[in-house]
Amino acid sequence: MAATATPGVFMTTTNPCIYSSRKRITTSTANFSTQYKEASLTRLTSSSHISSRQPLFQSFRLGHVKSQKIITRAMSGADESKPLPGLPIDLRGKRAFIAGVSDDNGYGWAISKALAAAGAEILVGTWVPTLNIFESSLRRGKFDESRKLPDGSLMEVTKVYPLDAVYDNPEDVPEDVKTNKRYSGSSKWTVQEVAEAVKQDFGSIDILVHSLANGPEVTKPLLETSRNGYLAAISASSYSFVSLLKHFVPIMNPGGASISLTYIASERIIPGYGGGMSSAKAALESDTRVLAFEAGRKHKVRVNTISAGPLRSRAAKAIGFIDMMIDYSSANAPLQKELSAEEVGNTAAFLASPLASAITGAVVYVDNGLNAMGVGVDSPIFENLDIPKGN
Repeated sequence: MAATATPGVFMTTTNPCIYSSRKRITTSTANFSTQYKEASLTRLTSSSHISSRQPLFQSFRLGHVKSQKIITRAMSGADESKPLPGLPIDLRGKRAFIAGVSDDNGYGWAISKALAAAGAEILVGTWVPTLNIFESSLRRGKFDESRKLPDGSLMEVTKVYPLDAVYDNPEDVPEDVKTNKRYSGSSKWTVQEVAEAVKQDFGSIDILVHSLANGPEVTKPLLETSRNGYLAAISASSYSFVSLLKHFVPIMNPGGASISLTYIASERIIPGYGGGMSSAKAALESDTRVLAFEAGRKHKVRVNTISAGPLRSRAAKAIGFIDMMIDYSSANAPLQKELSAEEVGNTAAFLASPLASAITGAVVYVDNGLNAMGVGVDSPIFENLDIPKGN
């Protein structure tokens, strides 16, 4: 990003009839100048030093005006090497817990990186059956390339917690899960236990991210979905957010933020996205509004959800039609490009920051604008229309 000098603005005030005891006509000039003395900020980095903006300095020389004509002109600064003043996303001193990070390929990972780049300390909750692989990959450097932050440093994960957000407390865990070999070697992984562990280890957090979704019958049409499959999708994909916030909000600092991830299938028909998952996302969005009210009033915590477009993540590939959805989005969205995980991560960093201090209870769309479309413009029906196309 090129740095440019802040233009000075000079306002010349001409007073055609100003009277004094000596009946002299005077002309006064108001010089509004803004001086900024701050280090150049071109990237979000976890180790960046962002200096505060100096107080606005204004000098005035005004006479007693009876009538006036104001002429305004902008004067470009001579030195364009000075930094352009901006609004930094500064999360230094903040601690984030991201639930649902099991690899370096999804939105949860991208959100973790964006928060780390803005200076936040990162804690993650990883699904118990994938915990050993995830921790081993971190230790052995398999994620080092994808851990790189804009300044070249590597994202640091302070601690990884085993987590299965389907279960609120140990009493909820059925015996067959307790004895399952995929859970052997791990303990204290229910939502209540993880929240207690984080409190014991760190005392409090500022940011809570829910990047969890699962529907065992997602490939089935809704008409063919069983009750158990439907309820499992709701439990893992929407109630898990309620449970996380319920158990973590007591240790969240006032002014904190909670963010979840949703999908346009909550409000539009997406054939192939079945098993009750569309219902789960609709519930998640409704819960976001109610939780924003309750958590905001009682704990001064903001609650928002990001409706993200399709991404070629490992989890999405399991559905089986992700490539088709990405092609559809590229053909029909206002912005004809593939969505990147970083774009969702950047939005999450903004929503978690003081810059979004008045935003809560919102569904924020990060999908190249696909949510705004009412029809698929790639349909043969529209072939004779002069529809703008990408270069």
